[in-house]
Amino acid sequence: MASAAEQLAANMNFGAFQKATELHKRIWFTLIAMIVYRLGTYIPIPGIDIEAFTRVFEGQSKGILGMFNMFSGGAVQRMAIFSLNVGPYISASIIVQLLGTVYPPWEKMRKEGGEAGRKTLNQYTRYLTVVLALLQSFAIATGLQASAGLVVNPGLFFVVSTVITLTGGTLFLMWLGEQITSRGVGNGVSLIIFAGIVANLPTGVWQLLTVMRTGQMSSFGGVAILVVAVAAILSIVFMERSQRRLLVQYPKRQQGNRMFGGDTSFLPLKVNTSGVIPPIFASSLLLLPATAMSFLATANLPSQLQWLPTVVGQLQHGQPLFMVLYAALIIFFCFFYTSVVFNPEDTAENLRKYGGFLPGIRPGKRTAEYLDFVLTRLTVIGAVYITVVCLVPEIFISAFHAPFYLGGTSILIVVSVTMDTVTQIQSHLLAHQYEGLIKKSKLRGVRGR
Repeated sequence: MASAAEQLAANMNFGAFQKATELHKRIWFTLIAMIVYRLGTYIPIPGIDIEAFTRVFEGQSKGILGMFNMFSGGAVQRMAIFSLNVGPYISASIIVQLLGTVYPPWEKMRKEGGEAGRKTLNQYTRYLTVVLALLQSFAIATGLQASAGLVVNPGLFFVVSTVITLTGGTLFLMWLGEQITSRGVGNGVSLIIFAGIVANLPTGVWQLLTVMRTGQMSSFGGVAILVVAVAAILSIVFMERSQRRLLVQYPKRQQGNRMFGGDTSFLPLKVNTSGVIPPIFASSLLLLPATAMSFLATANLPSQLQWLPTVVGQLQHGQPLFMVLYAALIIFFCFFYTSVVFNPEDTAENLRKYGGFLPGIRPGKRTAEYLDFVLTRLTVIGAVYITVVCLVPEIFISAFHAPFYLGGTSILIVVSVTMDTVTQIQSHLLAHQYEGLIKKSKLRGVRGR
């Protein structure tokens, strides 16, 4: 028999959506925030010769700059105020979460601090975002100034204004993402990355058709990339909806002459608990050292550092070293982030507290061990799935020189964020319908009196 939530979900229609006024406000807020973000990607930082920078970018669009441009929604191509995007915030989140597992005070705060501890760690993430944004914007400013013809009036004022502008853009996007999460629909940071990729998808498809029409790419190559992209979308939808349901039973108990309990439910464990976080984190970590080394590699290097240009070349998109490190980081963050968001011991304790147990498994420690065993096996499958989905399209793109926007990482982000946002919209509709049912029952009770 279907549950109450499933029955409500089956009855959801356009009429129910029209009545959900609170959901309308959230959707409009999200759309307006996305428009503001997209407008910011077209406002260039002051003091840049846009035409000269465009020529330089076109010559390096297949490397690190191209990847930055993909995640920034085209802002790097225009050297806009949002060129850093939310990259420093993501990097800061990685560092804080890693330290939260190895640094005892932060680990205690994360596990035992509750809501106050979470807010404190979020504040540390914001502070670290400022530091990373300052360092990256200073590196960009000095790199632009060192390239002849890109800066109209080079000097200290240009460096200071660029650092302030780019850092301010990142902090604004961090704030905007938090506002979307609390007042809109979906995860704010993920939606910002999603909007940047989706905005450039038509351009990527047009570029693919253009190189096929001009003969720079064979028809077989174009069709192969499209087939792989469709297969990746179907795989993502299937795997993101897949879960392992563990049966949970609750014992019967008697109070007076009445018998309570004896119900059964399911504990759903997703195959991919970490979502889109692993490829986003892996890309951010790879872009940071690659960008730093690219600045060093263009300078006059001493003899002991002549290997840097070779390393920078191998860290370019599509190179074997890039692929190997990318796969390793994805697998690592799959396990790491799963351990952050799901704690088997806490889950086992909550089950024991409410009287629930897994059939054939003793409550407490044995339940935690069993949950950890099942979750580890699921994470192995999820890590392999994400790695394959992210790398196979990248291999085809590198072989046929197709746009980044058709790569596995961008497809995974777009499809996963879309599914997550739709799920949140459905959750808001269900909550609205529950409220409506409660109001109707209260009115019936009043009329009955």
